[in-house]
Amino acid sequence: MTREAPREEPGEGALEVTAPKKWAAGVPAVTHALRMGYDQMGVRRTALTLLRVNQKNGFDCPGCAWPESDHRHKAEFCENGAKAVAEEATVRRVTAEFFAAHPVSELAGRSDYWLGQQGRLTEPMYKPADSDIYVPVTWEYALGIVSRELKALRGPDEAAFYTSGRTSNEAAYLYQLLVRQLGTNNLPDCSNMCHESSGSALTETIGIGKGSVHLDDLHNSELIFVVGQNPGTNHPRMLSALEKAKRRGARVVAVNPLPEAGLLRFRNPQNARGVAGAGTPLADRFLQIRLGGDLALFQALSRLLLEAEDAAPGTVLDRDFIAAHTEGFEACANQLRRLDWDDVAEATGLLREDIEATARDAINAKSIVVCWAMGLTQHKHSVPTIREVVNFLLLRGNIGRPGAGVCPVRGHSNVQGDRTMGIHEKPAADFLDALREEFGFEPPRHHGFDAVETIRAMGAGQVKVFFAMGGNFVSAAPDTDATERALRGCRLTVQVSTKLNRSHAVCGREALILPTLGRTERDVGPNRVNRFVTVEDSMGMVHASRGGLPPASPHLLSEPAIVCRLAQSLFGPGGDVPWTVFEGDYDAVRDSIARVVPGFADFNTRVRRPGGFTLPHAPRDERRFPTRTGKANFTVNPLEVLRVPSGRLLLQTLRSHDQYNTTIYGLDDRYRGIHQGRRVVFVHPDDLAERGLTDGTVVDIVSEWQDGTERRAEAFRAVAYDTPRGCCAAYFPEANVLVPLDSVADASNTPTSKSVVVRLERSGPPSHEPETQPG
Repeated sequence: MTREAPREEPGEGALEVTAPKKWAAGVPAVTHALRMGYDQMGVRRTALTLLRVNQKNGFDCPGCAWPESDHRHKAEFCENGAKAVAEEATVRRVTAEFFAAHPVSELAGRSDYWLGQQGRLTEPMYKPADSDIYVPVTWEYALGIVSRELKALRGPDEAAFYTSGRTSNEAAYLYQLLVRQLGTNNLPDCSNMCHESSGSALTETIGIGKGSVHLDDLHNSELIFVVGQNPGTNHPRMLSALEKAKRRGARVVAVNPLPEAGLLRFRNPQNARGVAGAGTPLADRFLQIRLGGDLALFQALSRLLLEAEDAAPGTVLDRDFIAAHTEGFEACANQLRRLDWDDVAEATGLLREDIEATARDAINAKSIVVCWAMGLTQHKHSVPTIREVVNFLLLRGNIGRPGAGVCPVRGHSNVQGDRTMGIHEKPAADFLDALREEFGFEPPRHHGFDAVETIRAMGAGQVKVFFAMGGNFVSAAPDTDATERALRGCRLTVQVSTKLNRSHAVCGREALILPTLGRTERDVGPNRVNRFVTVEDSMGMVHASRGGLPPASPHLLSEPAIVCRLAQSLFGPGGDVPWTVFEGDYDAVRDSIARVVPGFADFNTRVRRPGGFTLPHAPRDERRFPTRTGKANFTVNPLEVLRVPSGRLLLQTLRSHDQYNTTIYGLDDRYRGIHQGRRVVFVHPDDLAERGLTDGTVVDIVSEWQDGTERRAEAFRAVAYDTPRGCCAAYFPEANVLVPLDSVADASNTPTSKSVVVRLERSGPPSHEPETQPG
């Protein structure tokens, strides 16, 4: 059954603000998830599909990358996972008739929410250079256009190949192989805009740019920090893990500028206590930190550990671990002892007694895990901040033992696997050597463009073809106006997608939409065999994913098939890479991965075991650190205090509850009390009063960059909210326009979407009221 999607564009006039929630999940989460499922899929399809999510014989949730335990619940999904499945398994369809009725210029004026609600794409669509309309074409014709444009370039570096985290291991491996056979390392991906800072800091300090914990480590930890992260909205299944840890005696410290309902109290809908009872309080301590203050916080905690060791030698620091497994302790300790408490207070906005109490928690805990997400990774000093987290853990030997370690919580399903498969603009020499040995061609060795560099290169006319394997680059990227200009300047843009999004409407002179299978759908290979692909979760587990639904259209191709057919069109028959074999036989792809990618030996056998297998991690498994020194590295990180000019605020962008990354499921953020709207800015009541504004005032948010340029996001409703003084928050992608393209993290080049200097101005015509805003 096919349904028509709503054609009305929702407005902000119905926006309603209520009190924020003090708890998360419970029966309302189940109700909202099922309601969306029924609306998008119908009752029977909802039941059949949701019962296969994250099961050992089912498909991996297309939402977040949170791992599954070996013993799984029959309903192994959360509210947002159910929404992600409903969006993909919807019975709504976007056909050629839809595109005939909706020119590109019209679609460009639609919201991300409206575009996503139209349904699944059904056949390849092409927008010629002289047209405002997408028209249907065959696969052969579409891939011929891509091949023609790539061959017409003066060199392969005039093309860029983006990847989102939804891509399977097999598709990612083939994709990077095609790009490197073409001759470029221009492989920007969503990690560049999210967790690149984590990878940079962890590679330098422990030798592997991934987390070091298993799910059981979290369950058995004595102290868990949840920093710059909102698991109640972004990774709801993490709340079950925290609940389990709490029942085993763990303490939880939440560090966040905003109070998050899921960390206050969790009502687990999978047990009676969560349905009928009060649920489980999760955070024992809430440190409401100022934006960007985490570097100062962890330096202060480490200094307090040093002082406690000085007062009682041999009782606080793990001296044996430090001596045997680390480098740089003395330099780090000397720098920490010079820390200025006034700077700490200014940077964090926290009371010294609260930091000291948290340090006592750390001293009393035998095992500590620090979890974090984009609240740490999207600041100018993100990499030093994460290095400082590692310093804090190394002092007491909390890496490489049970119940302890670093836990960067990656967002999108398989975003970590993409990097493992070689999606990286700066590939390691060993990986390129292995590709050469496997396929007989010399891969390019020069570094390619990351996401920000790709936008700059497109804007400068250096990149002329942009190919995206999944995702919504326009809405994910910073500096929306600059990103849109850059894409519109390309000769050709190509989007491999399941659903309509804004990147289809903001396109090059020529544009292609290539529709692909979703996780929920059967991928039928030769002999009518239902094939599987694989993914890697946020904790290094690799497992199979096998869809069960009929494809949304007979014209869909899998992502591996799209890559293989493009390669055959581009390189012709024959050659050292068996593209035809790879398209028909995913086992052959996995055999090649096993020979090229470390940790994947005997891939086909191990991934067929229920639950898959765990990739090796030397720091966790052996306390061996493959760094430049051969040990875990303490680092020296000068404290940076974000000092905002008078009258200005520091803005962070964030997700609403009805959202995952750039996909907008609905217009509510019920945990924060926002209903039927998204253009809101959360501001402390005293900061509003200081500017002559009140709750409900409609304002423009204006960002100010050091080069004197300004960016404006118009008509946001100010919401009085419990934020630290001097800080505010607004949803992305609506607020991405405010993030300057050149405002990036040191070392990782990640956009600084969590620390944007802004001022608030009343919307509408100039007022004759006296100016009350300072500065």
